[in-house]
Amino acid sequence: MNTQQIRNAYIKFFENRGHAAIKRAPLVLTGDPTTLFTGSGMQPMIPYLLGQPHPEGKRIVDSQTCLRAQDIDDVGNNRHTTFFEMLGNWSMGDYFKEQQIRWMWEFLSEVVELDMSKVYVTCYIGDERYGIPKDTEAAEVWAELYEKAGLSHGQADIGSEESGYERGIKEGERIFYYDGSKNWWSRNGSPETTPVGDPCGPDSEMFYDFGTPHNPEFGEHCHPNCDCGRFMEIGNNVFMAYRKVAEGQFEELEQKNIDHGSGLERIAAAKLGDPDVFKISLMWPIIEKLQVLSGKKYESHTESMRVIADHLRAATFLAVDGCAPSNKEQGYVMRRLLRRAIRFANELGISEEFFEEIVPVIADLYANDFPEVAENRDKIIITLMKEEKAFTRTLLKGVKHLRRFIEDGLTGKELFTLHDTYGFPVELSTEIARRESIRLDKDWKSEFDACMQEQRKRSQTAAKGVFKGGLGGQTMAHRRLHTANHLMYAALKKVVGEHVTQHGSNITEERLRFDFNNDEKVTREQLDEVERMVNAWIDEDLPVSYKEYPTDEAFKMGAIGAFGDRYGETVKVYQMGEGDRRASFEICGGPHADHTGQLSQNDDGTPNGKRFKITKEESSSAGIRRVKGVLA
Repeated sequence: MNTQQIRNAYIKFFENRGHAAIKRAPLVLTGDPTTLFTGSGMQPMIPYLLGQPHPEGKRIVDSQTCLRAQDIDDVGNNRHTTFFEMLGNWSMGDYFKEQQIRWMWEFLSEVVELDMSKVYVTCYIGDERYGIPKDTEAAEVWAELYEKAGLSHGQADIGSEESGYERGIKEGERIFYYDGSKNWWSRNGSPETTPVGDPCGPDSEMFYDFGTPHNPEFGEHCHPNCDCGRFMEIGNNVFMAYRKVAEGQFEELEQKNIDHGSGLERIAAAKLGDPDVFKISLMWPIIEKLQVLSGKKYESHTESMRVIADHLRAATFLAVDGCAPSNKEQGYVMRRLLRRAIRFANELGISEEFFEEIVPVIADLYANDFPEVAENRDKIIITLMKEEKAFTRTLLKGVKHLRRFIEDGLTGKELFTLHDTYGFPVELSTEIARRESIRLDKDWKSEFDACMQEQRKRSQTAAKGVFKGGLGGQTMAHRRLHTANHLMYAALKKVVGEHVTQHGSNITEERLRFDFNNDEKVTREQLDEVERMVNAWIDEDLPVSYKEYPTDEAFKMGAIGAFGDRYGETVKVYQMGEGDRRASFEICGGPHADHTGQLSQNDDGTPNGKRFKITKEESSSAGIRRVKGVLA
């Protein structure tokens, strides 16, 4: 059973058990300003786990693509990747702990046909301080399943990860209890750091034992949560059973949820019996192509080939989801992934442009299971090749300048010049310097930071008078259309769906332009209804006011914001209307009209009969629609 078959078998397994299969969310997750990328399978499900009803029901299954840019420097070992898929199933107030464990056992043992003697599990040890008991319920279900399979099922209290290194594993043990640092789920970690008001609960993780020798550098003894590589986590069952009501206090939820996530690539590696995830069917064809292009073997150039395969896979899906290389936020990470891939290709001796050879291999691996990949295949290749051509020229210049400093050492000011003048990322400069034994000045990081700070000051000075939200000015015409933009956003969420989130906007004195996520073209009937709602709110002459709130409080109150925006501790929230007549409640920097009636008035307050009209609806990028509107 290859990786693609495992994915499809998982979806089918849970569909047969009453789950609705849903499409993956994009890597650039709209509606969540706290993170650049979708970094876990459950991230798009948070609103439903927090109580919002899911439109597909109480049982959900999917395979979610994820990207964790913080792992970029770990890529090169046998198990870390920036891009991966999470197989997920959820129960929102339906089945719970026992059923979930039994189904996972059935899937792993009977469908994937893993050797269950190599599967070890962990459970929560409990915490008397908070009145949360040891999760013997989950452990006993596991013990029963092991016993039926004729396998040992000894249980052991470990506690902390450090205790695991001291104690190790005893003969016959297979079920291990860890503390809240390892076997507790919340949006912010252990019970101590769980935010007040949030749901949370114990979890039970599944590990596969590849039997590789323990590396004592990680600790004296091996145990399931050891990082030496012998054990690899292949899945996690979260039992969302509590809510933190105050510091140190938890109460049981009336509606208990299941949040399960399994790493597709890791299950596939377990099926192969090889801890190297780069040998699975979604990765190895990329490696094989690199061997052909370079004339070198994977065994002797392992790190370089792993980095290239991972980074181009991640960049391919970013392109599928409408991201393009740039110098900020998601685009910057994408650019860094591509440039690192090119750099490692050079180490393999691949000096010619090679994306055109590799990216189609990646696209073809996913085209059958993700239609959006097949539909955007040509666009993906063009997007990535354009960046490759640009950076190949940059690389030649940058490396030439770097090598000038071999004798004298590389200072932070010189690193900044490479970054500012030649577009050479500092991470890449330091990486090349390290690999080519170019000495870095001991204070390089502090002039570099000083140079960056000076550049930011210049940028801030140049940016004065430019407003957030794409607002091009502050005339009354700008204010009217900016206010209309808020009203249209609110109407789109009601008419098209609550999933709609702003993905960008641009407002001039003549028109507004608004980008938002939606997989399908918005119908003329829907656009007419949006127009009707906006004009009704204009006719109601709703008051427009704002107030500053702590950011967390604003979101809990229902404030909406633009995707990708980063917020400080407090935010300004504009409200249009009050009570039952509140039309919009949105985080924004302003400026706006004083009341919605001004949208159909002249500057002196006399009526001019203007109405809001959507003039165009079109595709902006994959999964993103664009509308333009006027007051006329």
